[in-house]
Amino acid sequence: MARFIVVVIAAGSLAACASSGVVYTPRPFPIPGGGGGTTALPAPADPSAPPVAANPPATAPVVPPPSRPGRSTPAIPSGGNTDGYALSGTALSLRGAPYRDGGIDPSGFDCSGFVRYVYEQHGVAMPRQVRDQFRVGKTVGRDRLEPGDLVFFSTVAPGASHVGIVIGGDQFIHAPSERGVVRVESLSQQYWASRFVGAKRVS
Repeated sequence: MARFIVVVIAAGSLAACASSGVVYTPRPFPIPGGGGGTTALPAPADPSAPPVAANPPATAPVVPPPSRPGRSTPAIPSGGNTDGYALSGTALSLRGAPYRDGGIDPSGFDCSGFVRYVYEQHGVAMPRQVRDQFRVGKTVGRDRLEPGDLVFFSTVAPGASHVGIVIGGDQFIHAPSERGVVRVESLSQQYWASRFVGAKRVS
């Protein structure tokens, strides 16, 4: 009789654990913080006792949790982040940096050095010269510009000789020699509109 009472109490406690969320059944994946292994079903107190209906046998199939899709597939690393809003945000953070011919860092930028620096902060390698930057990426129409796109102008020489980064709407940011600081301007200003030669999207 005493053995029967022990078996009934043990069976009742196993059923309560299963319904209260305590893990006693095998899991198909390691559980974070759980030691990374599979948790085995404890053996019944009496091997001759009938199985408890509330606990499935250890060999029962276990369905993977639906909230963990694709967990075993690693993310594919990218060569850099060309998110336009992130790029334009970095560019805007450099407003006021001084112009310096040949400059490539916040102590002083020229136009292509500025573009190169901003893109490199996001893991994207860019050529150093304006004419080479004009060959990178895909051409986009002026009516389809997005933040992060590059806009090119003919200023000191025929063809693309100046570059800036679109920040949204009609505005772009660049490192001009005139007034000597990184600043925001409008594409519709007569000076820039008349010298616009194209735009590129680096992706």
